[in-house]
Amino acid sequence: MPTTAATLPVVTQTFHVRPKPNDAVVAIHDFVFGVGESLASLKLHYLTLGKLRRDASGAIANAVLLLHGTAGSAADLVRVGFFDSLYGAGEPLDLSRYFLVIPDAIGAGDSSKPSDGLHAHFPHFGYKDQVRAQHELLERIGVKHLRVVLGTSMGGMQTWLWGEMFPNGMDCLVALASTSAAISGRNMIWREMVSQAIRDDPAWKNGDYPKGSPPRDWINAVIPLSAIMTGSAEQLQRHGPTRKTAVALVENLEASGQSYDANDMLYSFESSADYDPAPNLHVINKPMLTINFADDLTNPPQFLNLPTASNYTAVMIPGGPNSYGHMTIAQPAVWAPALQSFLQRLPQAV
Repeated sequence: MPTTAATLPVVTQTFHVRPKPNDAVVAIHDFVFGVGESLASLKLHYLTLGKLRRDASGAIANAVLLLHGTAGSAADLVRVGFFDSLYGAGEPLDLSRYFLVIPDAIGAGDSSKPSDGLHAHFPHFGYKDQVRAQHELLERIGVKHLRVVLGTSMGGMQTWLWGEMFPNGMDCLVALASTSAAISGRNMIWREMVSQAIRDDPAWKNGDYPKGSPPRDWINAVIPLSAIMTGSAEQLQRHGPTRKTAVALVENLEASGQSYDANDMLYSFESSADYDPAPNLHVINKPMLTINFADDLTNPPQFLNLPTASNYTAVMIPGGPNSYGHMTIAQPAVWAPALQSFLQRLPQAV
């Protein structure tokens, strides 16, 4: 049943000794994308945490898939706050109980991406391609069934697709900061503005720019705009309380964007074009938790279009001093209690 959270307590347990994630790569040969283009070798980089456990038949029995957001990477999900609020003893994804698999999405991190060399000749991919590749990765490393699929933002949208494309592949699903409908409205306007800023940059050259002189003009528009779209009014005001400090914040944001590659960013934002789980929501048959944030400009609460079937639980976390808008996804102490409550209420505790 859909529920609304009032004020959720923030509980953090310090993880005194954080284990180092193991990292590895799987290569999928002749991967064919939904648009018909193919890649001779698709490299998928991933991190793992925890110790895998097998059941009596020898199958891995405690795997959890974690999926990151747009323009991010697996590294986002192994920051200190995640260890302290999610992975510690007694926390929702306690590493003594679960084996976590955290892939870099296609186009991100150390997985295959346009900036590796193909530039704008890299195959165009969508969210469904991401999910098929993730499933193939898991098959390659011996994971046939997942206890939990949990994704944030872009990863949250891919979590909806996991529930439709592989409905019996997991015990439950958790989607953060996402909606169960095609991207539209303010979110789509933002994405189109990002695409146009990159494509209209004179140095973009249809995506075939030299490595030594990449386009940079787009950064001054895209990165501050993205901070507005994904941040909260409280946090932006805190960092820019005066005219002078607000201007300095813009300059700092622009400087922070210098590490982004234009094609990687463009492909990542445009990959959402095939996302629309709405027609097939009835296929999702596992318990599913959705966590959204009342001050999220990217996914406004009044336009979430969440399903109301009995297998769905919807939590809306109110704004406030502990909220960062859409980027509250990076503050797991805020939403870990909702995750813990959901997992503990399942018929057989996950």
